[in-house]
Amino acid sequence: MDSFTKVILFTDSDGRARFREESVPLNQGSPQSMLSEVFASGGYQLRRSPMGFRSSFHCTGAPQWVFILGGQMEIGLQGGHSRIFHPGEHFYSADLLPEGTTFDAAIYGHWSRQVGPDPLVTLFVRG
Repeated sequence: MDSFTKVILFTDSDGRARFREESVPLNQGSPQSMLSEVFASGGYQLRRSPMGFRSSFHCTGAPQWVFILGGQMEIGLQGGHSRIFHPGEHFYSADLLPEGTTFDAAIYGHWSRQVGPDPLVTLFVRG
């Protein structure tokens, strides 16, 4: 069976943001066009971030897919780990602030920034 690799940015049990991957089965459609199930979505939003854009540490407000349409996006985690996403790549952003906690930029969340020679263009699709 074919599958799609879903990259997930999530809040681990220690409250820190991490990446993991899971397989989404492509078990519908036909051999020429393998499809996943249809997933519900809550709308979409487009964003253009200028050269030099960088956010501070923050948590995702609501789970959402992030698709890189143009430019490159770097996501940085606590502890210095980061990952760069290029046009055509994606991740599912679900690093929510743990319930009952107050945001602390030294513990929670991630930062994002535009890297490379082109402005960053992203598509956000609410999960």
